[in-house]
Amino acid sequence: MTYNHLDTDTTIIAPATAIGGAVVVIRISGKESIAIADSMFRGRHKLSDAKGYTLHYGDIVYDNGEVLDDVIVALFRAPHSYTGEDSVEITIHGSEYITSELLRMAIERGATMATAGEFTQRAFLAGKMDLSRAEAVADIIASDSRWSHNVASTQMRGSYSERLGAMRESLLRLCSLLELELDFSEEDVEFADRSELRNMLVAIESEVAQLRSSFALGNVLKNGVTVAIVGEPNVGKSTLLNTIIEDDRAMVSDVAGTTRDTIEATTTIDGIRYRFIDTAGLRTTADHLEQMGIDRTYRAMENAQIILHITTADNPTFEEISISPNQKYIQVINKIDKTTSTDSQTTDSPLRISAKCNIGIDNLRSALRECTDTSHLNSSSVVVTNMRHYAALEKAAESLAMAITAMDNHLPSDLLSEDIRQTLHHLGEITGDITSDDILHTIFSKFCIGK
Repeated sequence: MTYNHLDTDTTIIAPATAIGGAVVVIRISGKESIAIADSMFRGRHKLSDAKGYTLHYGDIVYDNGEVLDDVIVALFRAPHSYTGEDSVEITIHGSEYITSELLRMAIERGATMATAGEFTQRAFLAGKMDLSRAEAVADIIASDSRWSHNVASTQMRGSYSERLGAMRESLLRLCSLLELELDFSEEDVEFADRSELRNMLVAIESEVAQLRSSFALGNVLKNGVTVAIVGEPNVGKSTLLNTIIEDDRAMVSDVAGTTRDTIEATTTIDGIRYRFIDTAGLRTTADHLEQMGIDRTYRAMENAQIILHITTADNPTFEEISISPNQKYIQVINKIDKTTSTDSQTTDSPLRISAKCNIGIDNLRSALRECTDTSHLNSSSVVVTNMRHYAALEKAAESLAMAITAMDNHLPSDLLSEDIRQTLHHLGEITGDITSDDILHTIFSKFCIGK
């Protein structure tokens, strides 16, 4: 498929690292990249004469010979580069002035500023990676925990693509046999063994179902686990938030109703990101602003994966709250430092803590971590984290179910073949074998500039 919205004849340039650090890497890619770099670079050898995968030390100089900066240039020749094109990466000192001057000089010589994700999009168009692996590049950049990084790394290495490719290859083979039957319809022959065909469709359906079911965990690993801290006023919800994230994020006061809006903060527990929401205390109130905060508490509870229900040691009862079947629920008795016994835990539930004195917090962290089961995951586990992929898998599952039903009802080969082609279409949407320009634009526009 040809994508018309991207002009790959241009040579693009952009900073590949943040400006202002010790060094900045400027990436140039396209057929004129080496020539443009050569026109600014003065070293022992011309870049145009150098081999790919080589480093060169020298200076970036103005037309009058004045030196802008001493640099290191990494040279990559097509097709052995990230984009599949001739590429140059120039490492300069991290000055904003040096960066802007180098960009200006390159643009004057014919380079164009890259759009968001354009380098990776060119890599996709050049066949260096499929679309799911390209999306994993963005996920790796955005990963903020060990598990989100592991999942994105597995996808970028191609394990996910390989599974999808194997399924598509099997379906293509079946589809071709069915098409062959249609060509010989007058002969009344079957090239595809129906029993074998059904078994294969059921096996693929099972694999698609497995990938679909992984999305719930994948979404958690990618975006974090949402934890709503709820309870009556003054039970120590804000203190607990500050303690568990080890920062003074929420305002703490003995005055009931201090927290009138939800406050969010994140921390990582054993490689998993948790997003805590400190909520307004649950009580009946005539205060309009406080009631608005309580309404937001209920909305936060509806959207949370874990409900952390807090009460205190002097009133260790829990008011009934509504919990959905998909939510985890943890009861916590706080302020045990104000009782005669400060034992952090005597039973599994409720958890006994003192947020103020940091008693029992490790037990609470362990309880939170146990709510996210990653025991079956390893470095090669394939987990779906992308909503676009999940939607495509849903459609593929529907088409597979229709194909199996068609077989069971002994429907003609042309109808069966159409259901299989639909499945191929939906799986191909994930890898980019079948993708529209609009979808590509949406995907790559979410990338950072320079990647």
